[in-house]
Amino acid sequence: MKVAIVGAGLGGLLTGASLVRDNHEVDIFERLPIYGGRFTNIDCKGFKLSTGALHMVPHGPGGPLAKLLRDVGADVEIVRCNPMAVIRVPASRKDDNYYKGYKDIPFNNFGTQFSLWNRIKLFFLLATTKRNPPTGVTFEEWINRNLNESNARKIADSFCGWALSLRSKDVPVEEAFSIVRNLYQYGGTGVPIGGCKGISDALADVIRENGGKLHLKSEVEEILVENGTATGVIVDGKEYLADLVISDIGHLQTSQLCKNSDLNEDYVKNVKDIKSSAGVKICLGANEPLIGHSGVLLTPFCRRVNGINEVTNIDPGLAPPGKHLVMAHQCVSWDRLGNLEEEINMGLKDLEELFAGKDYEVLLVQSYHNGWPVNRAASGSDPGNKTPVENLFVVGDGAKEEGGIEIEGIALGVMNTLKLLQ
Repeated sequence: MKVAIVGAGLGGLLTGASLVRDNHEVDIFERLPIYGGRFTNIDCKGFKLSTGALHMVPHGPGGPLAKLLRDVGADVEIVRCNPMAVIRVPASRKDDNYYKGYKDIPFNNFGTQFSLWNRIKLFFLLATTKRNPPTGVTFEEWINRNLNESNARKIADSFCGWALSLRSKDVPVEEAFSIVRNLYQYGGTGVPIGGCKGISDALADVIRENGGKLHLKSEVEEILVENGTATGVIVDGKEYLADLVISDIGHLQTSQLCKNSDLNEDYVKNVKDIKSSAGVKICLGANEPLIGHSGVLLTPFCRRVNGINEVTNIDPGLAPPGKHLVMAHQCVSWDRLGNLEEEINMGLKDLEELFAGKDYEVLLVQSYHNGWPVNRAASGSDPGNKTPVENLFVVGDGAKEEGGIEIEGIALGVMNTLKLLQ
């Protein structure tokens, strides 16, 4: 079977590697001069910064992405983080691990920040929701209804901001519970050796070694559709006929490329209404460890920064010798996109206070919104992998599966697409 893939981001590379391993003829078309999209590395003063996602695999070596990489034979090592995550909370001078008014507690101990009564309620709530997961409200509404605890909202916002680049009020409670359940099921976070590029390069190697083709600087101008069925693509005025078309550029952009197709009106309206998630990443270069461990540092009491990781505690090669790479992420809410500079400045102020007295420099500030977002479809709003056009499917950050944090959701979406093709 001949397959044309639009876009060489993580979703396109994962799908391409899977299909070439099944002896399909695969052509991947990418408009940029590089593959990987928001999942590769760029060099800055000898530091290996990422173009988008943090150098972290949310479910580590036991999750969906790691499984799919093993299935296609990609040569990638993912090292489990230890600890998985900690939360920085207010503290007094007599507390252990005290530093400038704060201390770090294990992620599992988040309930210690609640009142005794709410800790008791939380125990019973979590026990009952295993059998009957909550539905129909946002994560914030569920917290307000059951706990009405400001610290609970702050921790939820920090977690959702780091994991999804959303606030808890923007996340369906079903999605939030599914994500937390998966986090524990798969064993927590991990760092890929070589960062994001280590994964993208390994997938590109699989594709090429199995006869697939990566066409860079090759923008798809149109997806060919005849009688409701995708039949190929047009690139630089040339037709590439295919039995199957997979798009890694989101539902909206995919529908816009189907120029001669009468797409279902409800589908078009639905994909136009999808909101992407936005965020800011601030990369720091340090002469000493700022965190001192490889897990996620959640920061619910910051103005804007939601979570930070220090990947060089696992892979020192992501920084010059003796240096550390620290990456902070913050959600940018939809109503604040017009005040992006102010959002960035508040994030920088957070980092100044968190790491006061420590030696670091700001390497790069990256913003993700509009055409280069964190996710093309905010988690919980993904329309799935199928389209109304026969033999046309969507993968990537615009078509993740339920409960998948960022790239894990992309991997789950690719797995689902492969099942649909069987």
